[in-house]
Amino acid sequence: MSDSVNSTDKVFLRHFSMVIGFLVLVMLGLIALAMHIYADNPPPPRPEAQQEIAARIAPVAGVYAGDTGRAALLAAQDAAKKAAESQVAYGGTLDGKTIFDQLCTTCHTNSATGAPNIHDKAAWGPRVAQGLDTLVKHAIDGYSGKDGKGALMPAKGGNPSLSDAQVKATVEWMLTQVK
Repeated sequence: MSDSVNSTDKVFLRHFSMVIGFLVLVMLGLIALAMHIYADNPPPPRPEAQQEIAARIAPVAGVYAGDTGRAALLAAQDAAKKAAESQVAYGGTLDGKTIFDQLCTTCHTNSATGAPNIHDKAAWGPRVAQGLDTLVKHAIDGYSGKDGKGALMPAKGGNPSLSDAQVKATVEWMLTQVK
C-alpha cells in the first residue's frame, strides 16, 4: 500500500505547520505583552463613575411613617418644589409670543385638541368676558371646564418650570391676538 501523501505535500505541510506555530507563538507573546502593559498602566478612573453607580442603586422612593415621616415628606416636597422653581423655563423670558410659540402653539392652533384656536375670535369671546385674572388662574392652576368634562388645560401649559409671571405674560399676549 502506498502513502497517499507525496513527499512534496509533506514538505509543504511541515513548513505550513511551522509558520502557523510561529504565528501562534507571536500571538501569545503579543497577548502577554499587552497584559503586562495594561497591568502596569490601568486606565484612569472616571470621576463621575461613582455618581453613576450611586444613582443606579439609589432607592426609587422613601417610606414615610408617623410625624417624623410626615415632616420628612413635607421637606422632600418643598425641596422638589424649590428645585422646579429654580429651573426657569425659556431663559426666564417674559415675552408671551416666545412662550406661546414654544409651548402653547400645539394646542391653540389645532382645533382637534379642543383648546380654543388662537385665530378663532368667536371661541375666545366667552373666555375673554371672564376677565384676565380668571384666565391667568386657569392657565396657572389648570382647567377642565365648569363640569370637569371640558378640554383639559394643564397647569402652566404642562411645563411646571414656567413662573406665574411668564404664564401671565403669555395669557396677556394671547388676549392681544384674539381681541
